[in-house]
Amino acid sequence: MSWSRAFDRPISLPGGAGELVTLRDAGEHVAALPKAEQHRDHWRTATDLLLAAAERGGIIMLAEIAMRQALNHGRPALEPTPRRKPPKKYRLIGSSS
Repeated sequence: MSWSRAFDRPISLPGGAGELVTLRDAGEHVAALPKAEQHRDHWRTATDLLLAAAERGGIIMLAEIAMRQALNHGRPALEPTPRRKPPKKYRLIGSSS
């Protein structure tokens, strides 16, 4: 296994500060964080999964998901986009006996 393995989709950094393409990019990003930030639970989870994917043949998708969650931690969830058209309404027709 290798730190040069690429994510399925690059991870955009907040504020347009670049992209994380490989496990190495993500590891360097975490290493550049202040020590207090690195020890927060969401970053520790991301670090553990990065190490597993790079050094023990772990699932790279889990590392990608953990990195995305750590980068978005504390941000409000996006509002769901409204449907383009309202759902179709059905009318029940009763039979009279």
